[in-house]
Amino acid sequence: MSDLDPEDAKLVTLARSVRARNGSKEGAAVRDLDGRTYNASEVRLPSLKLTALQAAVAAAVSSGAQGLEAAVVAVDAAALDEESIQAVRDLSPSGPVIHVNAAGDVVELH
Repeated sequence: MSDLDPEDAKLVTLARSVRARNGSKEGAAVRDLDGRTYNASEVRLPSLKLTALQAAVAAAVSSGAQGLEAAVVAVDAAALDEESIQAVRDLSPSGPVIHVNAAGDVVELH
């Protein structure tokens, strides 16, 4: 995590925190163009299924975000699913999507 800028490191902390707090397999955090942050874990209901990143993007959009500066997903997986990445790309075609493991180490950058 030491190579990340301080604002992206904050997103890592938020993503890891929501994951731990909810006992979830994944947590995510995003920062909008105004610097506001949103975090979420995955949603698994009979009628609604969202990845953590989709849920965080939905929270940002429902709060009026017009775009995203950056996104972080904390999950112990080899790769992120394309649906999660696309949720960010819908608002921010070039903003970084940072995949970290449970320890906060960067796994990949999209």
